[in-house]
Amino acid sequence: MINKTKYRSEFETALGEFINDLKKYVSTESGDWSIKGFIDIYKNIYTISSDTKIVSKILEIHIFPELLRFADKAGYNLVLAEKQNYYPDLTFVNKKEDSIKFAVDLKTTFRRNDNSAGFTLGSHGAYFKERDKKKNIQFPYNEYSGHYCLGIIYTRVDFEDDLAETEIYQVNELEGKYGGDQDPIGERKVTKIENLKSITSVIKDFDFFVAPKWKIASDSRGSGNTANIGSVKDITDLKTGNGVFSKLGEDWFDEYWINYGVATMIKDGKSIPITNIWDFLEFKGRTDLFDKVGNGAKKRKE
Repeated sequence: MINKTKYRSEFETALGEFINDLKKYVSTESGDWSIKGFIDIYKNIYTISSDTKIVSKILEIHIFPELLRFADKAGYNLVLAEKQNYYPDLTFVNKKEDSIKFAVDLKTTFRRNDNSAGFTLGSHGAYFKERDKKKNIQFPYNEYSGHYCLGIIYTRVDFEDDLAETEIYQVNELEGKYGGDQDPIGERKVTKIENLKSITSVIKDFDFFVAPKWKIASDSRGSGNTANIGSVKDITDLKTGNGVFSKLGEDWFDEYWINYGVATMIKDGKSIPITNIWDFLEFKGRTDLFDKVGNGAKKRKE
């Protein structure tokens, strides 16, 4: 019989060790992002915007070679999501035992302040409820031995002028043969600088973490009315896996989110949908577990 607990423990340890080196891989000694922009054949450097979608995609591309190396070293094949809206971003399939699979979602977000960040952790809809089906998921949910979040938290650099984020440079150390201080590309100027480090990075000060998805989940949706599970917001709780269900356990996480907004209870003579952990535990007759509710839960109504 396959010891999935052993595989899960080994994979989680290896993934945790892997991210310790990622910070050095993506950032300079001063903590700035080592990506400065993209280059054309004339050695013009086009800086990028700090728009979260752009940054997230480039970060994923940036670390992808390292993820491939990690998978091979750990003894796994890496399978990418077939479609953009599929869960998860990455599936790790054990090379010797292909029934062992791990789901890893890459989550990037910027600090709202020194202590706060947050993101969504995937759907609590079709594939989460019907765990033997393949709708919007690479493999059926119940084929995965563990579901993980690889989180990247960063600080956005503030520019006085939004357009300053998207300049065009030529770098002397690259010995460019084209362009100059006043040479236009379309209606824009190319600016000469001495070296790549002179270009201001649009993000800096990275924090990396790995956590099982259920350990950093909140009891709130992550984005409006969409069926997405929200993470806790406190950065320390994210990095230490100290979310709403961290002490309750994964089974409570599963049951709560499968029934989120579907199960109902009577309060003040009215039937209301259950959308917080306190009501759910009361509904299940387990108010004795109130003291095991972790950080990030909705405020309890007395």
